[in-house]
Amino acid sequence: MLTPLDEHQLLVFWTQLLVLLVFARLCGEIMRRINLPSVIGQLAAGVILGPSIFGRVWPSGFHWFLPDYEISSGALLAVSWVGVALLLVTAGFETDLGLIRRLGRAAMLVTGFSLVVPLIGGLIVGFSLPESFIGIESDRTVFALFVAAALSVSALAVIAKILSELGLMRRDFGQITVAAGMANDVVGWVMLAVFAGFAVSGEVSVQNVLRTIIGLAIFLALAMTLGQRVVDRALRWVRRDGPNVEGAMTVVVFTMLVYGVATQALGIEAVLGAFVAGVVLHRSRFQQHEVLHHIESLTGTFLAPIFFATAGLRVDLGLLKGEALAWALVVIAVAIVAKFAGAYIGGRLAGQSSRASAALGAGLNARGALEIVIASVGLSLGVFTETAYTVIIIVPLVTSVFAAVALRIAVRDWLGSPEEQDRLEREEALSKNLVVKSSRILLPSQGEPASIAAAQLIQFAWPKEAPTTIMSIRSNGEYPDVDVLRNVLDEREVDTRQVRDDDISASIVAESKLGYGVIAVGVAARHEGVLYSPMVDELLLNATIPVVIVRRARGLDRPLAPAFSRVIVPVTGTPSSRSAQEVAFAVAGQLGTEVVLTHVINRAASPLPRIFARRREVLDPVHSAADEMMALAAGRAVDGGIEPRTLMAEGHSAGEVLVQSAIAESADLVVLGAQLRNVDGRPFIGHTVETVLDRSDATVVVVAQPRLRTQSS
Repeated sequence: MLTPLDEHQLLVFWTQLLVLLVFARLCGEIMRRINLPSVIGQLAAGVILGPSIFGRVWPSGFHWFLPDYEISSGALLAVSWVGVALLLVTAGFETDLGLIRRLGRAAMLVTGFSLVVPLIGGLIVGFSLPESFIGIESDRTVFALFVAAALSVSALAVIAKILSELGLMRRDFGQITVAAGMANDVVGWVMLAVFAGFAVSGEVSVQNVLRTIIGLAIFLALAMTLGQRVVDRALRWVRRDGPNVEGAMTVVVFTMLVYGVATQALGIEAVLGAFVAGVVLHRSRFQQHEVLHHIESLTGTFLAPIFFATAGLRVDLGLLKGEALAWALVVIAVAIVAKFAGAYIGGRLAGQSSRASAALGAGLNARGALEIVIASVGLSLGVFTETAYTVIIIVPLVTSVFAAVALRIAVRDWLGSPEEQDRLEREEALSKNLVVKSSRILLPSQGEPASIAAAQLIQFAWPKEAPTTIMSIRSNGEYPDVDVLRNVLDEREVDTRQVRDDDISASIVAESKLGYGVIAVGVAARHEGVLYSPMVDELLLNATIPVVIVRRARGLDRPLAPAFSRVIVPVTGTPSSRSAQEVAFAVAGQLGTEVVLTHVINRAASPLPRIFARRREVLDPVHSAADEMMALAAGRAVDGGIEPRTLMAEGHSAGEVLVQSAIAESADLVVLGAQLRNVDGRPFIGHTVETVLDRSDATVVVVAQPRLRTQSS
């Protein structure tokens, strides 16, 4: 039967939440102002409000604020555990198992040594600490294992925060640090699950080890396979009509609770289930990025500060005196030195420079949520005494400060290798793009050669990190063979979806709402009475993301077109023109294609005779604006490592001029941008684009931005 809190207990509970949140956020903000992780301030807030300071300055007020009633403590701890569960979901979201695999040997060596060396150090310390540190319900071996686990793990959230604030996340050593931090988290949760099983059983036995490991292995296998499919279907279902953050949040909470219940039922802490839930949710291609932002907002502003402050409340610095203080210093020293040495050795063996290895040792020294959870679980299971708990909680405070300061020293005035600097510059340029990004690409296909041309463009223009879904559309009762498309899209993650040909455009639009960045569609001959074909017209009218139309060159006698040697790109100064430039520059960067930036001046708008050409920047504002647009476009090309040619042309029809320019320049590719409009229920992308599609024999690419919708449309 439910036992409610009385009026006084409710007053105390709400006061606890208010005071803890205010102090935690305030102290966290102070730490951020001095460029330290906010978690340090949140823990410190709990220490200030706990028996160490508040309990000594105002004993009666402290006992009113933290009474000995078990039900009152249970209510506060319940809120804090919900907070740590959501915190671990966000940590799971940030755990990229693919990144750990991609970094391969370096990540493995750094992870291995950064775990093993401090684990050995922790075991030595655990077996050396006095009996006053060991809980009455634990034996020495289980206690030593908990100490070793607490000293060996790193905090992915704290590491990521420090690297992000210092602008080091995308550095080579930063990626290795994040990968090793992810692996540390994964191994740490596994160790916590196994060691907690030992604590519950009261002994370390082969039978208990096997039971825990087998149960955990079965859970992980089901979570990553059957559970992954269920989560994918649920997230896809809630997103069937477009972005649906509320529905996705519901799936996140349900998944967290189901996985938490499963792990707790196995005798493993529910927080491990929450972490695995985050990993599974992150792996789903149907996940919405806004969901993580909402979870982080709720967790970071309310629940996580409550958890960290509550953890600090249980710290009594008054217990650290004499022998206990000396051992606390030993534990902190072993935690810092062993972690730094392990990461440094792993980095050097992986071929990293001494400076990069030092940065790895500094970054991986950051501890945080996981160590606090280990300490909290150890205290709740009777493995740690209050003294041991206090020592373990102090470690993340000291090591996180050390990590932030040492990392700044390690990377001061160090930009990395030239190759690393080039990669960072490319990533920076890619992040500013409108169309050519790393988001998933949708490629509809009925098996025609035009789809091959679209696949070629994807391969040449989009980064290999951008996955592609081939939408295989049934034609004449059969699904086409898309193996040739898979072969073209080499070194890229590719999956296939089969759809019927009942309503092709509606199927493509529905699929595109499931988290894609662009639709690439190959077209052949133009149909009479429509813009291009009924299917393309419907797609253009209803698409909510950019559509890239690829019309393969005329007269080709083979499915695969040769690599492009020269591309014509019209420059108009509009966002759609810039998106076309992105595609052309990306192709040029991949193939070495020569780029000819072309601006067409309508002759009617340029009445001045050519003899005034030298003074046109003063006398002719049309030419002056054209020069400025061309300079901006050329500057973007140069920033991407491309040296373009510029061509200024005049004529009554921009489309005709572009067609003739392509012939004169022997260009085999023309890339145009277009802003879609709805004119009398039909898509309109401009007379210039239509003329080039009709008249040019080269491969023509149209990057069509989705039409602007009003409430009525």
